Amino acid sequence: MKILISDKMSNKVEDVLKSKSINYDIKTGLEPDELKSIIDDYDGILIRSATKLTSNILENCTNLKVIGRAGVGVDNVDLDVATKKKILVMNTPLGNLEATAELTVGLMFSLYRHIHNANASTHEGKWEKAKFMGTELKGKTLGIVGFGNIGQRVAEICRTIGMHILTNSNSANDELLKSFGANKVSTEELLSSSDVLSLHTKLNDQTKNMLNKETISTMKNSSVIINCARGGLINESDLKDALNNDVIAGAAIDVYETEPATENVMFGTKNLLLTPHLGASSKEAQSNVAIDVANQVADFLKDNKIVNNVNSF
Repeated sequence: MKILISDKMSNKVEDVLKSKSINYDIKTGLEPDELKSIIDDYDGILIRSATKLTSNILENCTNLKVIGRAGVGVDNVDLDVATKKKILVMNTPLGNLEATAELTVGLMFSLYRHIHNANASTHEGKWEKAKFMGTELKGKTLGIVGFGNIGQRVAEICRTIGMHILTNSNSANDELLKSFGANKVSTEELLSSSDVLSLHTKLNDQTKNMLNKETISTMKNSSVIINCARGGLINESDLKDALNNDVIAGAAIDVYETEPATENVMFGTKNLLLTPHLGASSKEAQSNVAIDVANQVADFLKDNKIVNNVNSF
């Protein structure tokens, strides 16, 4: 059996595969036609977000058995075709949990205390202390969309800060909510009551463009939005208009509808903090997801052990 590693990953992935006596090739930066021509030579493929496993690439596979995603989101994989071809898709939902949660909270602090703007100003030799008067997070209301592992960790940190936690999650039961000091409300109340709205939900047909001109208009004009989940959750043009017209006070965006975002409609928008998809970009997270995905795929190929599968057949 043989595995293809098609995206850059921590070398921990190689250590795991060697320890399990599984052969592998590392071929990153492949063009779609190149990947399509070789993918079925392998029993498994390990990817991050750069590799796009579209229907065109997967539709003729007869040998590929498993796709391992080093990370959480699998919107770069055509799950319908993978399932139809009986290709198991696994992700690693816990490996980058801490990194993403910490970035989320860091972005909150930066927006509320103007850290990013004050840094640039001070580097220019200015001393604009009055200009960067901030606001404290303690006592503010945090609305969390998506109360899974990352959303729960953000709630845990923010509860310690002294924030009030709301979520509109349908899956969170009363016992779970109580353990995080969180209250369940309707989506309408979540939008209208939150000082900080943080997205941690999956991208699908129901959640795509969930934040748009209409929904953003129901938020407080003092509120801010944080998105470290998936870019398609927010209509980028509508967010730009909302910020430029003071409908809301600010936003911090780490993910984009099209990546890499070397061009984007949001560039130059006021009160907008942008980062280049840094959610999982910590040394610890990259090591964790590499180890997890290598172990999961290897164990499936050798022992048919299934962990963290996102499809079934």
